[in-house]
Amino acid sequence: MDELWKRAEIESPCVKLCVVHPEARICVGCFRSIDEISGWSRLSPEERRAIMAELPSRAPQLTKRRGGRAARMGQSD
Repeated sequence: MDELWKRAEIESPCVKLCVVHPEARICVGCFRSIDEISGWSRLSPEERRAIMAELPSRAPQLTKRRGGRAARMGQSD
């Protein structure tokens, strides 16, 4: 029965940490855009490979801290 559900395609990079970063507009778990996530099942293997190759380069967009409490309170270190 498990064989029925297996497909010969590139798997989703989803890590089940589905939160869209408010500034970068990409998922903080898999680094895909909302359009890429919603259209994943309709993409060709070539399109999926291209997105998968690009994902690691998107990670630095999310490393910038937004400031936390000190920024909200107008404090600096």
